Amino acid sequence: MNYRKYSKGYFLPPEIDLDWAKKDAPEHAPIWCSVDLRDGNQALVVPMSLEEKLTFYKKLIAIGFKEIEIGFPAASETEYEFLRTLVEQNLIPDDVTVQVLTQAREHIIRKTFDALKGVRNAIVHVYNSTSVAQREQVFKKDKEGIRQLAVDGAKLLKELTEEAGANYRFEYSPESFTGTEPEYALEVCNAVLDVWKPTSERKAIINLPVTVEMSMPHVYAMQVAYMNKHLKYRDNIVLSLHPHNDRGCGVADTEMGLLAGADRVEGTLFGNGERTGNVDIVTVAMNMFALGIDPQLDFSNMPELVDMYEHCTRMQVSPRQPYAGKLVFAAFSGSHQDA
Repeated sequence: MNYRKYSKGYFLPPEIDLDWAKKDAPEHAPIWCSVDLRDGNQALVVPMSLEEKLTFYKKLIAIGFKEIEIGFPAASETEYEFLRTLVEQNLIPDDVTVQVLTQAREHIIRKTFDALKGVRNAIVHVYNSTSVAQREQVFKKDKEGIRQLAVDGAKLLKELTEEAGANYRFEYSPESFTGTEPEYALEVCNAVLDVWKPTSERKAIINLPVTVEMSMPHVYAMQVAYMNKHLKYRDNIVLSLHPHNDRGCGVADTEMGLLAGADRVEGTLFGNGERTGNVDIVTVAMNMFALGIDPQLDFSNMPELVDMYEHCTRMQVSPRQPYAGKLVFAAFSGSHQDA
């Protein structure tokens, strides 16, 4: 194999802070946000039907999720109708916040707000790509041009929320964060925050996506630690992680990112998602449980959860899946059987 054609696509932060590495475990569970109905669903060969989405959504609530990304309502009529069904059938509990995704483009943001009419508590999640590769090859814009895209989207979100008189919170993701210079990602995020001016009553979410996993987990944690230290309005921000699993390290990225200062995790059940998947929230939560930390999610009936998941997604949970696979409590080797 010609390994010489590959090189590092990530950037170390200008300041290296390893204080987080002295911790052996998180002190408490993060805020969990399921993205099964959006990131997970869009990765399925056959996307879930409306009824399957409703079944999955109700199970997420029963498990204990308080934040659920339900889709990209401006992307298709199916996504739009799912959100409207939740509203019209009064299926959003008062203590649950639904999250919707939108690109930082005016017509998409406006359609997203049309879909949200009648929703009491929502997170509007806006994103744009900031990586070197996407700046140069996709958008063909310089740093200032990409920064302005983010700022313009942030302004429109704020304006439309004020027009609607709604209780919406804002989330911003510098997509492909792991392929972006950390100091530039910080600049863009701070510019967005200067528009939103978050308060203790209305915190903003800054989400750091491992859109494509490029490095060892401790590198991502160093990037998270840098953002945690230098983001403006830090006391009024929820710092969020969104790891994918391209290198097989999604769980490690998440656990180290939490030690490095993150407050929130976006992921899916059993790691469903594009390519090699999103981080598996079940594994991260159960790892906490095994350390005596309350994960604030109830996975006490794992077989029932696996059955629901396999029915709705048409995906199979591996028999070796941590905590959930059918063979994880079985041993076939003679030495283990005799022990």
